[in-house]
This record gives sequence, C-alpha cells and structure tokens, in this order.
Amino acid sequence: MTINERVNSPISSTELERRWAAVRKSMEAAHIDVLIMQNNNDFMGGYVKYFTDFPATNGYPLTVIFPRDDLMTMIGQGPFGHDQMLTGGTDGVRRGVTRLMSSPSFTPVSYTREYDAELAGRALAPYAKAVIGLVGSSQLPYAFVEHLKQGALAGATFVEASDLVDQVRSIKSAEEIAGFRKSCAMQDAMMTKVGKRLRPGLRDQEVVAIARRVAADWGSEQGWYMAASAPVGMSAPMAPPHLQNRMIREGDQFCILLENSGPGGFYTELGRTFVLGKASQEMRDEFAFVLEARKFALSLLKEGAACADIADEYNAFMRKNGRPEEKRVFCHSQGYDMVERPLVRADESMRIGANMVLACHPTYVTTNTYSWICDNFFIGGVAPERLHSFSESIIEIG
Repeated sequence: MTINERVNSPISSTELERRWAAVRKSMEAAHIDVLIMQNNNDFMGGYVKYFTDFPATNGYPLTVIFPRDDLMTMIGQGPFGHDQMLTGGTDGVRRGVTRLMSSPSFTPVSYTREYDAELAGRALAPYAKAVIGLVGSSQLPYAFVEHLKQGALAGATFVEASDLVDQVRSIKSAEEIAGFRKSCAMQDAMMTKVGKRLRPGLRDQEVVAIARRVAADWGSEQGWYMAASAPVGMSAPMAPPHLQNRMIREGDQFCILLENSGPGGFYTELGRTFVLGKASQEMRDEFAFVLEARKFALSLLKEGAACADIADEYNAFMRKNGRPEEKRVFCHSQGYDMVERPLVRADESMRIGANMVLACHPTYVTTNTYSWICDNFFIGGVAPERLHSFSESIIEIG
C-alpha cells in the first residue's frame, strides 16, 4: 500500500498488517465476528490509531468497525450523506479501510448523539446476528451503544473485547520500539533545551512553550505538559496549563513533566526538577531515596510478574522506609495512549511481558519537597533498559 506523503511519520503497512493478523487470531479464539471502537482524542484515545494509523482528534468522534474477515469501516466528522467506498483498503491515508462514512455530529450537541450510531448500524447490517466486541468500552458513549443494541443489531450478541485488544497491543514490535526510542530522544532534547533556557523572570508557561517548540520541530502532534515552580523548601507539585502563570525567581525550583507523543504517535514521558541555584539537602536526600525506590520497582518488572503483586511489594517497600504508599499509579505501559495497560497497581489483572514499554515514576509529596523522577523503560533483556539519556539527577543551574 502506497502511503500518502502528507502523513506525518507513518507506521509501515507491514506493521499494520501484523496488528490486524494478531487481533483477528484472538477474535477467532474468542468467537468474535467484528469489533467496534470509538475515540475522540489522541491523548487517551489510541485504539483507532492502533488499527488505522489515523488518530482521533479535537473531541470529534471517530468510529472504527473491524471485521474478522473483511476490511474496516471508518465513521468520522463530515457532511450528511457521505458514504464512500475505498478501493481494496489501499487508500494512502486510511489504510485497510474500505468504507468511509461521516456525519456532522458534535459531542456538546446532544441531539446528534445517535447520528454516528445510525451510520454504524448500517455498516454493521451484515452482523445483525453476530457476536460484536466492544473495544474501549469506557470511551464508547452510552447513547451510541444503546442505539445499536435496540435498533438494527437487537439480535446480535455484544461482548467486552477491550482485554483482547489490550493484550495484543501491550507487546510491542521492533518497529514500535524504534518509535518509542525516537520519542524518548525527542524528550531528551526538549529537557536539554529547557535546562539551557530556564532563567528567573520567565513564567512557568513560558518555559513549557520552549519545550513545546522543540516537540513541534521533531514532529510531535499531541501532548500534555505539567509544570510548577516554587521556592526551595516548599513542595511544588506539577500543575496543568491553567495554573502555569507563576513567575520563576532566583533560587526557585522548577518541576516539569513532558507527556507527549513523538514522531509516529508513540507516547513517552520524562520528568525532572531544576533548581536555579542549589538544591536543599532534604531535596537531595529524598531524591536519592526516589532512585532507590525506582531501582526496587524495576527489579520486580520481570516477564510473567503479576502487576498487583508488584504494586503490593512496592508499597511494602515504601512503608518500610517511612514513605507514603502509592495510591494512584507509579508505573504503567504506554503506546498510542499516554496511559495504557498494564498498570502496576492492585486492580490490574495483566502481567508483565517481554517487549513492553513502561513509564516508571515513583513520586511522593511532603510539606517541604516534591520528590520524583520519570523515565521510560523497555522490558526485553536481563533488566529493564532505560530509554531516555537525560541526566538522572536534580539539575542545578547557576
């Protein structure tokens, strides 16, 4: 399949075909005839990207129908009545898609809530009595699914299929791993530029803009950037853009977390603390412990290990050393979603596997410090391989 030159850092058609074959094999084993998924952003909406190399963006719903024995149908934003057949799934932008449908539906306009579902019902007409797998059910709108179940597909059987797809996409191919390495190299360059340009008088958001520009030059399409500054001796938990207006002063600390996708759409994340002067001894001591906590966590990331067991052992380590337990998540997989399964915590049923890429970011807050570090690791050898090259330290400037 020839790929249109407009596509930014496309995945290969060979890789797409590998994914399709792996998912279809799992569908056959589970007796599922067709999958249906819908996303509306490319930060936490990577299912449609995984199947099509075409991201959902800007809150516009993008629906993909993936049969076990046929090419895909895509339903997206566009004019009423658009129903186009694409020759043999060889379209250079939407590879593997044979039918393209659209409606001018908008999530804030409630009366359009069934427009996409009506089109999906038409596309799924051959599967009126089939087994239909719902992928990413936490993101599929209630009105969308109910319309299908009560309409043309009332005779079909609907099953949860997210686990099936999550198991397949959690194990990365050589091409995907190469994409992660590019994303990590991009973030290393972003963090290096931040260190060179950081100075008193800039606002938090202005420093973030420095990182964003580097990302754009590398071909990044999407991301989330958390940052915060504060005097040394105060905790400085990272904050979203709405809270990044504080001006940085001499002697301050500045924390920044880069959570963006690199060329091709693979998410990684890199987080560090800078000090415009000297870090306190307490900051140094707590950071040294953070490195020990991460080292302990990484020692548990072995093929076949249960994520729930790792989380329990990690929290026991934190308690033993008088630090707070992790109540959110300190380690998780990544891909076309910024957070993908498996998550290393008590409610995760998946296990660690070879060729996974995980972010590991032990973090805790005290009255005087925000102690943390964040990097990506590849599970593939004797020990996890750190994919970033940026300094594993508190960065003192001046």
